[in-house]
Amino acid sequence: MTNTDTEPKTIAKDLVARAQSADIETVDTTFAELTTLRIGGRPAGVIKCLSPEALRWVVSELDATRTPLIVVGGGSNLVVGDGPQVSELVVVWATTPDSVENGSHAAVWNHGAAEGHSVTEGHNVTEGHVAMDKSTGLVRAYAGVEWDQLVAATVAAGLGGLECLSGIPGSVGATPVQNVGAYGAEVSQVLKRVQLYDREAKTWEWVQPEDLDLAYRYSNLKFTNRGVVTAVEFQLRTDGLSTALRFGELARRVGVTAEEATADARRPVAEVREAVLQLRAGKGMVLDPEDHDTWSAGSFFTNPIVEGEAARDAVIAAVRQRCGDEEADSMPVYSAGRSAVGDNADKGRTTTRSLCAPTSSESLEESPERSPEENPVERYKFSAAWLIERAGFSKGWHVEGNTVASLSTKHTLALTNRGGATSADIVKLARAVRNGVWEAFGVELEPEPIWLGATI
Repeated sequence: MTNTDTEPKTIAKDLVARAQSADIETVDTTFAELTTLRIGGRPAGVIKCLSPEALRWVVSELDATRTPLIVVGGGSNLVVGDGPQVSELVVVWATTPDSVENGSHAAVWNHGAAEGHSVTEGHNVTEGHVAMDKSTGLVRAYAGVEWDQLVAATVAAGLGGLECLSGIPGSVGATPVQNVGAYGAEVSQVLKRVQLYDREAKTWEWVQPEDLDLAYRYSNLKFTNRGVVTAVEFQLRTDGLSTALRFGELARRVGVTAEEATADARRPVAEVREAVLQLRAGKGMVLDPEDHDTWSAGSFFTNPIVEGEAARDAVIAAVRQRCGDEEADSMPVYSAGRSAVGDNADKGRTTTRSLCAPTSSESLEESPERSPEENPVERYKFSAAWLIERAGFSKGWHVEGNTVASLSTKHTLALTNRGGATSADIVKLARAVRNGVWEAFGVELEPEPIWLGATI
């Protein structure tokens, strides 16, 4: 049975007392303080873990008593309700520069060394939380490390592959779960393997990328609670150059011509990181406590993907009818690869919908699934931000009479808390934008954040 006889706060305090570890502590806080969107009520209880071994011990102890829990890192991809719906005990997974270095840390790093994945001694950064081998480009980081701290460290070491992902808030552990991406790069391109604590088997396990069903903003870790990410390994370039620069806005910023982009042009990693940070700051996508445009969950909607030329052409036709030939002919449409027969490529992605607009949002119906015998079809990706703007939602737009939640004044893809917003305010705004794009173009936007105690 689930442990309902004891209050989560009491459970948390008892665990910390029994642990007698400097790496485990209780925290009195709210979800508004734990998330970058700054909304959400007070959790039933919070335990902060500062090492993988501390996390493993806390999770295993809570599982033994069937206590519901959620693991939170940077809180940058969470939309949490304000009411008492969230009953789970929150386990915050974080590292700090002064966290205790002990045998458990060494055990985590050494796990896998016999498999040929050791990191050369002497290349550790931030007291064992990040380990880098500059000669091979192998990088290993605890899941609780702040993501941009890791990116900055790799760039400073002259390693390439993460620089396009600079400035993204959150923790390292979330990046393979969401297959984080930006400016033409994705974590999947440099991911070597992920260490999980298997909650059922009670063991550490290194998982290969091919076992994660990685796709656009998706992995099979996203909707399962079986494994908790404790460490991540990346394989980076050692020549000091960036990943190939194909994303137009970034390529232009660092002086890459169209001809160079087709030839996989690269630039020094430090130059690319600086350009990315400038671009993100210009869109309110670099956290700043004084800037309400950064009080968000980042890009709120994923770029929608449709399958087949007919679906692509239907969207273009809808744009042409509403916005005219010039907009339809210049709208950004990208290849998203081909659908794979019998794989999991569609999981967690935008559902392909009938493009005949319904009379109400409740009448949306999913398209029939393809049988495994059908041939793969081409996928096409549209810009969510572009569609939102053409549907009539400008920067700073808000629901009439509700100014505490609005689109960012710098970027239409970010839903922001202007101060004092509740989850209901964010939900109302998200629904207005989603329904407006559907009514305009027959495309349903899917929210990227994880929802807890609230739903769109």
